Amino acid sequence: MADTQRLQRSSGENNSRNAIAIELDSHAIDDDSTYGDEISTYSASLTSSVQDYRIENGRRYHAYRDGSYLLPNDEDESDRLDLAHELCLKAMGGKLFLAPISSPERVIDLATGTGIWAIDFADKFPTAEVIGNDLSPIQPSLVPPNLKFLVDDIEDEWGYESTPFDFIHARYLCHSIKNFKKLIQQAYNCTKPGGYVEFQDWDCRIRSEDGSLKGTALQRYYDAVLDAFEKAGYPASPGRYLEQWFREAGFVDIHAQKYPIPMSVWPKNKHYKELGAWLRIAVTEAFEGGAMAVLTRYETWKPEEVKVLAAGARNDLKNRDIHAIMDFWAVYGRKPE
Repeated sequence: MADTQRLQRSSGENNSRNAIAIELDSHAIDDDSTYGDEISTYSASLTSSVQDYRIENGRRYHAYRDGSYLLPNDEDESDRLDLAHELCLKAMGGKLFLAPISSPERVIDLATGTGIWAIDFADKFPTAEVIGNDLSPIQPSLVPPNLKFLVDDIEDEWGYESTPFDFIHARYLCHSIKNFKKLIQQAYNCTKPGGYVEFQDWDCRIRSEDGSLKGTALQRYYDAVLDAFEKAGYPASPGRYLEQWFREAGFVDIHAQKYPIPMSVWPKNKHYKELGAWLRIAVTEAFEGGAMAVLTRYETWKPEEVKVLAAGARNDLKNRDIHAIMDFWAVYGRKPE
């Protein structure tokens, strides 16, 4: 955990965010905050049942629409998601998005997770109305005054058509969404003419350019886990298909950018070595939690077997002779005028 702490933001920020994940007080106000006395508001559906989380094999999972999301929502996962946010910023040259937007008025971050992207965006565009929605109310309550979080299921019917958005953003929904085509079409329908939608996601079918993955425990891990997700109905590599899905939805001026990211520190190039260090920590923290629910609920694996599988993958990431790469995609498109 020492490496993780060095690469994350300040411990004060993370401790505050994690505390909210345990207990949410939507009436608390901090008058000394730089954001003033504004706090996040939640939809009326935020009741005790929304926080009646499932505890399974030592991890915590969401309660709203229980079972539709197979990754944990506990503090360890929140820390990992915030670390992944920093990784994406480094890969994308510090940019939160690539779409050519300048003065957005209404913006939504789909499946916002810890809300860290939405918070950064709301800080960058203080005059924009920003919404972040998610199955889990794990976001902080102390946020910019122009941001609010909602408990919502983005795979359900949307209710945003009457007040469409200038910009819709979604990031790493792989393993979370069953019907990406429908979701992208919903985003198209809820975007103003001339507005933009941007999805950023992984191609989790890892690769190597020299064949060094063949026969490794790391490859066995991804084969087992991704096959299980796809059998359960969750596309495991949406990144490579986003451009095609955007075209099918009707977007124009589509731009697709692929960022190849090493999974460890084997590259000679300083930039890629740094990205590799970040990704190694992010996936190492995800190996067990990312595999546990899908393999024990949908397959016949026992928790002990999942732990062994994850341990083998973690060990392989320390081997500089294994040159694994995971591709990250950022794709945006414009809704015609």
